[in-house]
Amino acid sequence: MDEKIKASWERTLHPETLKTNIITASIFSMAFEMLKSSIIEKIESFFTDGFDENGMTVSPEYKEKVLSLNRSPLYASLKWLQDMDAIDSKDLEKFEHIKNCRNTLTHEMLKFASSGVDFDVGEAFDEMVKLLRKIEIWWFENIEMSIAPENYPKDLDSEQVIPGPLWNLQMLIDIALGPEEEARKYYDLFVANADKT
Repeated sequence: MDEKIKASWERTLHPETLKTNIITASIFSMAFEMLKSSIIEKIESFFTDGFDENGMTVSPEYKEKVLSLNRSPLYASLKWLQDMDAIDSKDLEKFEHIKNCRNTLTHEMLKFASSGVDFDVGEAFDEMVKLLRKIEIWWFENIEMSIAPENYPKDLDSEQVIPGPLWNLQMLIDIALGPEEEARKYYDLFVANADKT
């Protein structure tokens, strides 16, 4: 049997490898959706001017200042973040790379599971986490802290801040890909405290 074909089948049929690859692709896709949500929804919330029976009502300024920047709400939001100096042109390039990696993992999962892909999944994932963190920290420093500075210590080091989406992502990684004892700690903690509330 041809060595490439043999290696592909071994990779595909090895239960631990196959499960890890499918979980990795799924977490990558979920993390990308978190990134998109951070990009689009935080800006929408920022331009919210109230609520009605359908939920948030976004001010006309949102359409004027954000959606006018691009036909795609995602790319309009990225442009707005760039205009606010939250991200730069290198971050936009990284986003495109991350999006292409996510599309490959999502649409070619069988190829990834059997023969791999032509990019380093771990490196692309790290880029995505760094971009998500950069955007979340920008909101934290420029909006949340400026609204209520008295709620934060004067010597707060933002490097020590863990934004909610990153904490959620780390929890998913620990549960899905971590050792059994790491994975169970979240569940055990939840069960132990669920009855107390």
